[in-house]
Amino acid sequence: MATAKPLYERLSKNITAYPPEEAREMAFMMLDHYFGLRKTDVLTDKPLPPNRTEPDWFKILERLNRQEPIQHVIGTTIFCGLEFEVSPAVLIPRPETEDLVRLIMHDFADRTDDVPIVDIGSGSGCIAITLARFLPQSVVTGWDVSEDALTLARRNAQHLNADVTFAIQDILNVPAELVSKFDCVVSNPPYVTRSEAAAMDRNVLDYEPGLALFVEDNDPLVFYKAVADFCLRHLTKDGACYVEINERFGEATQQVFADRGFSNIQVYKDIHGKDRSIRATF
Repeated sequence: MATAKPLYERLSKNITAYPPEEAREMAFMMLDHYFGLRKTDVLTDKPLPPNRTEPDWFKILERLNRQEPIQHVIGTTIFCGLEFEVSPAVLIPRPETEDLVRLIMHDFADRTDDVPIVDIGSGSGCIAITLARFLPQSVVTGWDVSEDALTLARRNAQHLNADVTFAIQDILNVPAELVSKFDCVVSNPPYVTRSEAAAMDRNVLDYEPGLALFVEDNDPLVFYKAVADFCLRHLTKDGACYVEINERFGEATQQVFADRGFSNIQVYKDIHGKDRSIRATF
């Protein structure tokens, strides 16, 4: 009977485009995805499930060694404990964004009345859907400029039984007739400057949407200005705005909110000690 550990070792050895530690993590991810085997199952050499058909490992390894993200290869990723479908139409959710979501959940955990939330630039829907799932009192709207992204987000919401209203909307061109008010405005907008692209890995540059990644060097804070301006009209008096940011522009992004009258602006660092998100209130 075939067991997990030899397959894990074979896969790890043949993922050659990444350092050994990353290759081993990818092998664990594949055995979990295709066979439902956790790390402890692999390390204790559990039998492979007899009723599951093995995928075409050669094609999978070929894709990985072209540095296609493993999340695209298996079609899913885990975010805040939930499994999301991903594709080249959306950014792959990052752990840093989980921290932003947890901050929001902490801040609104004790609210008993409805909490209207808008997620600007929803992509896969990971922020909007997670908040809808774990904040039962939330009323969540998700906006994006990409119909392909919204189609994927709606599938994720249906799969995860989350009540989110998704719609096409460009934060740079919000209609004047919009009158909705939100207690929480959250956004993980494009924030990587074009000049930073040269230092990025192929698995990001070649396979993730530039529309969701990049801003021009001459106006790197364009989306933060738009989000802050939106908050002036549509954030409730006691509401809060949450944004993920480029580590290079922590102080400058903070100033964007200060210039617009926000009085309490906190910058949060990621696990690497880099400026990664901002919470701003009036």
